[in-house]
Parts: sequence; structure tokens; C-alpha cells
Amino acid sequence: MRPSIKVTPAFVIASLALVVVASGGTAYAATKIGSAEIKDNSIRGVDVKSNEIRSSDIKNGALRAQDFGPGVLQQGPKGDKGATGPAGAGRWLLVDASGAIVAQSGGFSVASAYNAIPGTTPPGAVGNVYINANEDLSNNAISVSIALQNKTEQDAESTPGAGNVNGRADAADANPEFSGEITSTVCGITNVVACAPAGTDNRKHLVVSPRLSDGRVTTDANRKRFYVTITGDSTDLVATPDIPAKAL
Repeated sequence: MRPSIKVTPAFVIASLALVVVASGGTAYAATKIGSAEIKDNSIRGVDVKSNEIRSSDIKNGALRAQDFGPGVLQQGPKGDKGATGPAGAGRWLLVDASGAIVAQSGGFSVASAYNAIPGTTPPGAVGNVYINANEDLSNNAISVSIALQNKTEQDAESTPGAGNVNGRADAADANPEFSGEITSTVCGITNVVACAPAGTDNRKHLVVSPRLSDGRVTTDANRKRFYVTITGDSTDLVATPDIPAKAL
């Protein structure tokens, strides 16, 4: 048999007080849960009601491209074409033994080649090659190198009938097809370089001086074939028929 409870005004008031405290405490806790009360990495997708997180709940700039599924982010319109980069970062040409350009990247021409040098010994000694680069070379570098030519006999002058084109002759300067010296510079450098042919003594021209390996001037029989490379800023390159302005 259960004991009877006597309901008195004091009992009723006490019971109501407990209900109010309990209700108030629950409401208080629901409004005060923050980041500090949540264990790191404890919230999962199942804990969030669908369609409840909105733009206003996300900090601006917090999301990254990898946070979106494929195809969600739309590609923007194509931008304007950028400026053309510097031209001629590696301009080059190949000059043969006759002084003619046989291959080039474009924009070069020969102003004068292997003109006879008056009063030189042996007779027929020839001079330098002068090249128009069609740009101011003040801020460019010039590199030159001898190119071999082993199908042409070039030592017949010193060894008539030698027929040596294999570069194996054991004598001083006996292999001109493979050997030689070569120097180059920009023309028109005050107190340093003056180029003789008309119209070449300026910074748009360069001079190349091929020699035999012992320093002697070349002759008609042993002229040199050589490469020239121009590096540096070539944005001032002038358009020519073989290198149109649109390619600069």
C-alpha cells in the first residue's frame, strides 16, 4: 500500500518552483552552447539538418574551389590577349665562306663581306664581314663561332694537292676546314671600334673578323664559315620582308 501524500499549499508551490527552474535551466543551456563547448572534429554531416546552413552562416572568403563539386563553379569569360613578349631572345644566322647568309632566324642582311684588304700579304687576303641586324645592338650580346666545312679543301695553298679534309694533318694550321679564330663586336663604339664600309659605323651593324688559327688574315682559299647569335632585348627589331611586324 502506497503512503499517501498530503497536498498542501506549500507542496504545490515547491513543485511549481522545481518545474520553473528545470525549464529555465534547459533554455539557458540551449542558448549558451558555443565553440568552446564542442569537441574539435566532433560535428558530422548527420548532425546538421538538411538545408539549414545558408550563405549568411558562412564567413566570406572561407570556401575554396576544392570545397565545391565538379561543374558547380562556372568558368568566367575569356580575358583579353596579353601583350606580345620580347622578340629575338635568340636571333641567329649562318654565313658561308662566300660571305652570304645561308640560314637565319630573320631580320639580318650582309652589308659588306670579305672585301680585299689593300697592301696585304699574301695577295688575295680578305677582310671582315659586316652585318646589318636591323636593330640597335647597344643592349645585346653577340656570340660567334667557326663552323667546320670538311667537304672543301682549304689547305691547298700551304700544301698543294694535299687533299686533306679529315682534320688529321699534323702541322700548324694544316686543318683550316676545322680550325680558325673569330671575333666580333658592335660597330660604332666611340674610341673603341670603327667600321669602315659606308653606312656600317653605327650600333645597328656588327663586324665579324674570321682568321686562321695562327692569327693570319684569311684568303680566298680559306675563308671561314661561321655562326652568329644575338641575345638580349630585341624589342626594337625593325620589320623586314623576311620577318613581318606581326612576328616581332
